[in-house]
Amino acid sequence: LTRLRNLFDLGARPDVIAEQLSADPLLAPLLAARPGLRVPGAFDAFDVAVRAILGQQVSVAGASTLAERFARLFGEPVATPISGLERSSPTPARIAAACESEIAALGVMPSRARTLLTLARALVNDEVSLTPGIAVRDVIDSLQALPGIGPWTAHYVAMRVLRWPDAFPHGDLVLRRRLGALTPARMLERSEGWRPWRSYAAMHLWASG
Repeated sequence: LTRLRNLFDLGARPDVIAEQLSADPLLAPLLAARPGLRVPGAFDAFDVAVRAILGQQVSVAGASTLAERFARLFGEPVATPISGLERSSPTPARIAAACESEIAALGVMPSRARTLLTLARALVNDEVSLTPGIAVRDVIDSLQALPGIGPWTAHYVAMRVLRWPDAFPHGDLVLRRRLGALTPARMLERSEGWRPWRSYAAMHLWASG
């Protein structure tokens, strides 16, 4: 039940969130257009982290294609009555045992293949934890210490996996466009008034396109 509550963000208080974010003239019409917008969680933490890495600097469609190839190669077959739903998400242990060339052969850049391997091995060796409820900033620091993981990926994981309401992937290109092509540093300044609900501000900005 806890995992389902996290998945659907059932602990959110849209009224409290809207009361603060609506004070910003940019966000007010977005909240009015989509009242109660929540932040989708994750039923499989590693799967979301993998998709975040695969999605670095590529289109959503491109990332989805890579994720499908990744699951087909490394996921376990499962029997379901739903067409197309036939593989489980690859586990950290399975990816930790893979080699870079296997992942790169899917069309993944070698540097990102190395990042996926490093993250999987860090999880298997308990060097990084993606369990909701632990110190979020420590997890962000641990993730960013891994090669190939920067603030965007770390904050996206914190938002979706760790349920941190104040995550803000300030390097995101879509968010930059929505905010008038600000620099990442200026985006952080611009977002200060949205604390501690910056994850929800990001969701509204993403949805406004």
